[in-house]
Amino acid sequence: SEHPQQIGISTGSQDKASVPDSGPEMAEPRVAVAPVVTSKLSAKAPEFYPSGYSPNFNQTFTDSPFDDRYDGYLTLAEYVQDFLNHLTEQPGCFETEIEQFAEALNGWVTADEDLQELVELVYQQATSVPNFSYMGARLCNYLSHHLTISPQSGNFRQLLLQRCRTEYENRDEATKGDETTRKQFHAFVLFLAELYLNLEIKGTKGQVTRAEILQEGLRELLNALFSNPVDSNLICAVKLLKLTGSVLEDAWKEKGKNDMEEVIQRIENVVLDANCSRDVKHMLLKLVELRSSNWGRVHGTSPTTEATPENDPNYFMNEPTFYTSDGVPFTAADPDYQEKYQELLEREDLFPDYEENGTDLPGAGDPYFDDLDDGMDPEIEEAYEKFCLESEHKRKE
Repeated sequence: SEHPQQIGISTGSQDKASVPDSGPEMAEPRVAVAPVVTSKLSAKAPEFYPSGYSPNFNQTFTDSPFDDRYDGYLTLAEYVQDFLNHLTEQPGCFETEIEQFAEALNGWVTADEDLQELVELVYQQATSVPNFSYMGARLCNYLSHHLTISPQSGNFRQLLLQRCRTEYENRDEATKGDETTRKQFHAFVLFLAELYLNLEIKGTKGQVTRAEILQEGLRELLNALFSNPVDSNLICAVKLLKLTGSVLEDAWKEKGKNDMEEVIQRIENVVLDANCSRDVKHMLLKLVELRSSNWGRVHGTSPTTEATPENDPNYFMNEPTFYTSDGVPFTAADPDYQEKYQELLEREDLFPDYEENGTDLPGAGDPYFDDLDDGMDPEIEEAYEKFCLESEHKRKE
């Protein structure tokens, strides 16, 4: 207050804030007014995008006409990689955007080098990005049927299988390599398994079959994994068989082969002799158990036979699960079902305000019911169903 000149106040502000001097006793302190800060932001500034986000992407795959879909991209690699990243983050858009993507590629991929580059980009995404192997296999299947270019070096499917063969031929060295090498090889194995399940090959008569070469390739990959029975290789083999075991066994049986019996025998030998961890041995035994139950598949009863608990293992599958007053779950398969269910109905505390005509049920305006949501959140519903299934499984055990 003794040095008013040090306060950042403009001359105009002092004039407005001061009062006439009516004597030393009547003088009021001067009010400090903060200076006006001028913003450097402009209403005409360009739109902000986070780092790594392409502002051209949504426009490319939604509103732009076909001729302009890839105008914002300098190279084919940028365009394809952007779509692959988008598909990784939002797999649900596959059905709605794959057709436009294929059409754009047909307008861009016009040379052998372009097709080779496309195959390599898709392959790398499917074998290096976690959980993209299934989506990558679906993408490969679609492109193999909808890309129009078919050069002398081979079409999309043929070039893809040639690329996979390069990794396949190094299987023995890969299973004996370091941790990083084995991890990359395991990603390739699971991608090849997804290709076997999703890649459709149309015959001359219009029939759709799976790639025969992939079936034999998976058999040799299993041999390579079991030949070096370290934990990571065995875990990969378990994942491979859980994914394709039932399909492979059906295909081998059609040819009169007992290849799956040989695989199971190999697993049992590994459990007895290999120095793998206890947890991995438990996984292998569970896999053998799964195969003994026909890979978990349950065949329905004949349509001419009335389903009963004795002849239909699915009879009680869709029955609801109830709980007694002690919290013990029971279903229609329980021998004491009728007795427990009647006890459940007689528990008045479950429906304290209920009358037969429903007039005493709280309705609109009730604070409790107003706060209730009409539907269960999808994640909560999925978790609840999983909990119920696990509880039922533990009860049966």
